[in-house]
Amino acid sequence: MQRVRISSYQAPVHKLGDSQITLSPKFRLAALQSSSLLNLTSESELSLSGDSLLPGLPDDIALNCLLRVPVESHSACRAVCKRWHLLLGNKERFFTRRKELGFQDPWLFVFAFHKCTGKMQWKVLDLINFSWHTIPPMPCKDRVCPHGLRCIAIPFEGTLFVCGGMVSDMDCPLDLVVKYEIHKNRWSVMSRMLTARSFFASGVIDGLVYAAGGNSGDLFELNSAEVLDPIKGNWRPIANMGTHMASYDSAVLNGKLFVTEGWIWPFLFSPRGQIYDPKCNNWETMAVGLREGWTGSSVVVDGHLFVVSEHERMKLKVYVMETDSWETVPGSPVPEQICKPFSVNSSGCRIYIVGSNLHVAIGHLRRTKSGMDQSFFVQWQVVDAPDDFCNLKPSSSQVLFA
Repeated sequence: MQRVRISSYQAPVHKLGDSQITLSPKFRLAALQSSSLLNLTSESELSLSGDSLLPGLPDDIALNCLLRVPVESHSACRAVCKRWHLLLGNKERFFTRRKELGFQDPWLFVFAFHKCTGKMQWKVLDLINFSWHTIPPMPCKDRVCPHGLRCIAIPFEGTLFVCGGMVSDMDCPLDLVVKYEIHKNRWSVMSRMLTARSFFASGVIDGLVYAAGGNSGDLFELNSAEVLDPIKGNWRPIANMGTHMASYDSAVLNGKLFVTEGWIWPFLFSPRGQIYDPKCNNWETMAVGLREGWTGSSVVVDGHLFVVSEHERMKLKVYVMETDSWETVPGSPVPEQICKPFSVNSSGCRIYIVGSNLHVAIGHLRRTKSGMDQSFFVQWQVVDAPDDFCNLKPSSSQVLFA
């Protein structure tokens, strides 16, 4: 098991981008004027004047080099010259240029809350350099219960949605929707959901954001569902679920939304599960083996559904559709540093588990073959969080690329 130590001294928490709210008046004016068009004009003028990005290299090659500079080094590097300051001094411009040239590095966005005060905050882990960063706070007026809302990402668009939720200490669901764009490093308020809901199922299919079920006021369970078109910015209703239910977990597999309510104490009844097919706008009942073995937080990797179980020593399981059964994935166990509560996400063939205190376990999955049978094998790597995170608990984690 590989282990990476990141202490609060060795790897301080950096700002992913400077929010205009925190800038002094002198620099706030400069930030407001730094539009893409203005930046392009300034850079062109500097280029024509003979200033090169890197002496001895053509600008296109030099730009490819500078766009690989880790974000935590930008504050020092942008003091080198005016052209470096133009590129590295504005994160919107930096990430936009990376997107234009096809750079797509993964960032793990962790929605966390303080275990004593309940204060919510986002922490961002650079999955290439293993450095932590912060982003501006969400524009949320209400004191929200961090467990009730849902975070949904469109990874390669660099976009994150936070939907619904519940006011803390009240059975009052919310219809609020906010969007974060990593290329702009800013939040914006979207059109509200058609129905206020908390603890609901969510997922992205073909670029559309789905929300289904959940709790309404007084904890009554919903059967309604809706879908958001992020481009048009509007919600529309879809077919109602086959039953009223809140969601324990959900996943998108083979273009369908899978929803489970999970096992409920005292475990007398088999959990319910529903599957939505957007092509025919129809819900169907989930197979028995699938819903009964779904005992934790799920991710989909290479077209297979995996679950990190909450009840079986956090072992990793994979669902076998042909036999409607679950199999334990062999390999090293989930590292002992990862404690409940935890959240799970994935990127490529890697599974990310964020545990209490925001320690992160990275599971490297690979296929194994024995005769005609194929299976998976997992090896875990640990990234220890800074000491400052010792009171933080994860509610959700999402991977974005930029």
